[in-house]
This record gives sequence, C-alpha cells and structure tokens, in this order.
Amino acid sequence: MILGLGTDLSDIRRIEKTLDRFADRFVERICTPKEQEKAKRRRNTPAEYSKCFAAKEACAKALGTGFRKGVYWRDMELGNLPSGKPTMNLTGGAAKRLFELVPKGMEAQIDISLTDEYPLTHCIVIISAVPMT
Repeated sequence: MILGLGTDLSDIRRIEKTLDRFADRFVERICTPKEQEKAKRRRNTPAEYSKCFAAKEACAKALGTGFRKGVYWRDMELGNLPSGKPTMNLTGGAAKRLFELVPKGMEAQIDISLTDEYPLTHCIVIISAVPMT
C-alpha cells in the first residue's frame, strides 16, 4: 500500500551558485557528514549535492509534511546499497513521521528513483507499507 509519493527537480546550476555564495553553511544545513564525504569524493560535487537536495525534498513531500512538524534536512540521509540502488535512512522527526504513517503489522519501504543529466537532477520517492517479515 502506497503511503506517500514525492518528487523534486533540482537545477545543478542553482546548487553551484549556492555553494559559491554560502559554501559550508549550505552543506552543513542540508547534508549529513556521510553525504558530505561522498560528495567530496565525486568528480562533480555540485551534482552530488543536487541529488541529495532533490532526494530530501521528494522524501519530505512523500512524508506529507515537507520540512515542517519536526522534519529537518539532516533527518534524511541518502545512501546506496552495495548494488548501487539508492536508499534513504530516516532519523529524528522524519523517522517519527514515518512511524506515524505505517499501519500496525506493517513496515515501511522507501523506494527512490534518482537521476541527473546536467543541468538537472530529478528524484521520485515512494513510501509504501508492506507486511512485516
């Protein structure tokens, strides 16, 4: 059962300008230390931050709150499985909101589709409830 759907389109050029203007202040507000490390290892750091930004925006929309009701940027961490599949780990207010959405006897599944083609990054997040295993 789908509990939430979110999508976001981010302009990498906008992230580049934001990094030029605010640098660490922007990165510290949006990204977890793990996400920052990953972005710094990439050839195109602004594109990596753009993916992170779009994924978190889409996830906040899928949660049905946006960045309100205790849901903050750093409560969501974009990562990857060993296969490369994108994942989203929720903590804090985002995890609390997710818990409120999931019916008893079910567990949350977060599916992410993430792509970038300069100058744009696009992300779709689907939050589903699946039977506990």
